[in-house]
Amino acid sequence: MKAITFVHHALPIEDPQSLQDIEMAAPVPGPRDLLVEVRAVSVNPVDTKVRAGTFTKEPKILGWDAAGIVREVGSQVTLFQPGDEVFYAGSIIRSGSYSELHLVDERIVGHKPRSLSAAEAAALPLTSITAWELLFDRLGVTEASGEGKCLLITGAAGGVGSMLVQLARQLTRLTVIGTASRPETADWVKQLGAHHVIDHSQPLLAQLQALGIAEVDYVASLTHTEQHFLQLIEVLRPQGRLAVIDDPESLDVMPLKRKSLSLHWELMFTRSLYETEDMIEQHHLLDRVSDLIDLGVLQTTVGEHFGAINAANMRRAHAVVESGKARGKIVLEGF
Repeated sequence: MKAITFVHHALPIEDPQSLQDIEMAAPVPGPRDLLVEVRAVSVNPVDTKVRAGTFTKEPKILGWDAAGIVREVGSQVTLFQPGDEVFYAGSIIRSGSYSELHLVDERIVGHKPRSLSAAEAAALPLTSITAWELLFDRLGVTEASGEGKCLLITGAAGGVGSMLVQLARQLTRLTVIGTASRPETADWVKQLGAHHVIDHSQPLLAQLQALGIAEVDYVASLTHTEQHFLQLIEVLRPQGRLAVIDDPESLDVMPLKRKSLSLHWELMFTRSLYETEDMIEQHHLLDRVSDLIDLGVLQTTVGEHFGAINAANMRRAHAVVESGKARGKIVLEGF
């Protein structure tokens, strides 16, 4: 099978050897595995972070978001059968989805939205799971609740932000405030349903006060948490909740004490990494997202389509993601 790998050590993405096209043997499914023929993938910041921070003696396949068709199933699989169209975000400790054939545990797989192409579906899983778990599991918001309360989303134009804005606007009664620093990204966030958009390169409190908002109940910090941390504490109401998904070098939690603020980490790989008892919840929530897409409640977050799945196009995609200027998701389709 065809695959895209990197070998030995991280190279700058401009180096032609940083990602390479190779041929590999097809994998064999374990008891709860699906063998998926990958039709499309999308690129996430985690792809670039693993590439930049990993030393490997053997070719390593990156990539987690995928959409494709089930070709074989393991002996204990009950949720899917060959021929099913699926989408999923995979496991951080298994081989990635930049390959023609890919193994994934059925408990973290959803049925692909019928109304979307493979590329449109591939943009959704990792960001949908992250946004869903952050909003409903970590921040503790419940569906149809939140009347009179505010959610601030920093970095709302990225992949996770693009899904979180939609989920919060469509499934709750929260007032949704997104941040974006460029006109095109601000327009994107507004189109996705944010009630207000402010600029995270400017002081946050003054912009909120100009909207008549004195404080917010929830904050989803999706990028540059260390840079904005004290401002986020400033705008949160006493006993508010802060959820974080990025990787700050350090985070002093003592300033949270005065307001009795709670801090919540979200990593969508946790359930598959530890095979938690509720691991199958990711299957259920992806099926729910799929239904909401087909009903027209949610929309795909494709920003750009970079063509076929090959090393040259993947290097271009990684470069854009590393620049921090991606809007929505970058997808690639077909080998």
